[in-house]
Amino acid sequence: METRMPRKLVVSVYSSLDGVVQDPVGMENSGLGNWVGPFSRGPEGDEIMHEELWAADIVLLGRTTYEGFAPVWPTIDDPAGFAKKLNAMRKYVASNTLKDATWTNTSVLSGDVVGAVRDLKAESGGDIVVYGSAGLVHSLLPQGLVDKVHMLIYPTVLGRGTRLFPAGYASAFELADLRRLGSGIVHAEYLAKAE
Repeated sequence: METRMPRKLVVSVYSSLDGVVQDPVGMENSGLGNWVGPFSRGPEGDEIMHEELWAADIVLLGRTTYEGFAPVWPTIDDPAGFAKKLNAMRKYVASNTLKDATWTNTSVLSGDVVGAVRDLKAESGGDIVVYGSAGLVHSLLPQGLVDKVHMLIYPTVLGRGTRLFPAGYASAFELADLRRLGSGIVHAEYLAKAE
């Protein structure tokens, strides 16, 4: 008899030391600039990102992150196959304003996004990975839908910008992995504690 394992939802972010996750490469006109650009995570960091994507079979994005990713990733041809995998995967963009998603294999989730994500998690399969998408993450965290948080923490303080955790949200997480990468970047993996 086959055991049905629900999907895990993994939030993957670049974070500054002061917890800002907004616009790390400067594509959102936030005025923060490309704050990850001066740093290199090195081969181990690339391998972490590779493992994370290969453990997933669904990508879930907020509208702003989607609008940054959709025009860029289809044009990338990387030897590691990251772009090929990402482009071929099943993808969802959470938005009540976007009507059509033109990136291959992308559907728009509107209305009850939390309910739709709950349904996706109930399916068996690989992880659901959420890249950035702070607004979306802010709606999923209080509902207990986030299972893991993967953070690449960059040694920079931005002083302003959207943070990973919404105001008023409180919870406990368990450290599952911690690695020092290139340029003083730290990879931290946290598991949400069962309530």
